[in-house]
Amino acid sequence: MGKGGALSESVVKKILLSYAYVGIWIFLSFTVIVYNKFILDKKMYNWPFPISLTMIHMAFCSSLAFIIIRVFKLVEPVSMSRDLYVSSVLPIGALYAFSLWLSNSAYIFLSVSFIQMLKALMPVAVYSIGVLFKKEPFKSDTLFNMLSISFGVAVAAYGEAQFNGWGVFLQLGAVAFEATRLVMIQILLTSKGISLNPITSLYYVAPCCFVFLLVPWVFVEYPILRESSSFRFDFWVFGTNSLCAFALNLAVFLLVGKTSALTMNVAGVVKDWLLIAFSWSVIKDTVTPINLVGYGLAFLGVAYYNHSKLQALKAKESQKKSAAADEEAGRLLEVKNAGDGAGK
Repeated sequence: MGKGGALSESVVKKILLSYAYVGIWIFLSFTVIVYNKFILDKKMYNWPFPISLTMIHMAFCSSLAFIIIRVFKLVEPVSMSRDLYVSSVLPIGALYAFSLWLSNSAYIFLSVSFIQMLKALMPVAVYSIGVLFKKEPFKSDTLFNMLSISFGVAVAAYGEAQFNGWGVFLQLGAVAFEATRLVMIQILLTSKGISLNPITSLYYVAPCCFVFLLVPWVFVEYPILRESSSFRFDFWVFGTNSLCAFALNLAVFLLVGKTSALTMNVAGVVKDWLLIAFSWSVIKDTVTPINLVGYGLAFLGVAYYNHSKLQALKAKESQKKSAAADEEAGRLLEVKNAGDGAGK
């Protein structure tokens, strides 16, 4: 009974911790999105400089990552040569920079709720680019799944009351860059046996993101900021915003490390519905019934895709265990035969 009770308590503790990690990640992801919207939206804080905001995030996050890795030595750095950094990390950094720039720019033109609906296209983009680079096998049933998600998003876009073509273009561009980045991580890093957690990712990627963003910033936003004499840097607003962005990376590290990537995908769906509800009830963005029907269709498609990926992972794991068991049985048989031969 004591053992059973101890096991039961251990399981309960693990479940509660998992829910805590999920809750922390949802809260921080929710906060960063709403905070960015607040800063960039012309009707709120009215600081429509997405490149500058992203550069502040990158400078802050890379500085903290440097302190964690080099000063306090809480996380081990990855062994990386200059050639590997240039050939693998720099392209990923460029894609990440453009993804963040465009996604933050979209908040100026689109509602939070509609942006979450457009983000449902991420599996479609990742799969399409994966097939293009031969990292994903082409399957007709997966193609149909991707088309169903796209159809749902198209319906949501049709029902959008505050539709803005430029904003949609920016958000779709952000999705395309982010999807390409995820595939490139597989090709340029994972395939070479290099694994970066969120802290080491920021340590290596954030500085080059900052540099890549510096070029468009000089031509696009710096001239406007230089002529804007009324602007004063608010350390409280930008400091807490950057701290939330860094904390979100830590939360990703905890959530994926202590649970799984699939858990984060499921939690992401919950977060998206919460953001849609918040956008409608607090920010007072218009969410139409057609919006909800379209996003509901896309949501079902994404849920099915996640379920299929989970089943594929389970099947792969089962094959590995079966192969290991067969290998062990073969080894034991060889030992037994060798023993029998020695006995003769």
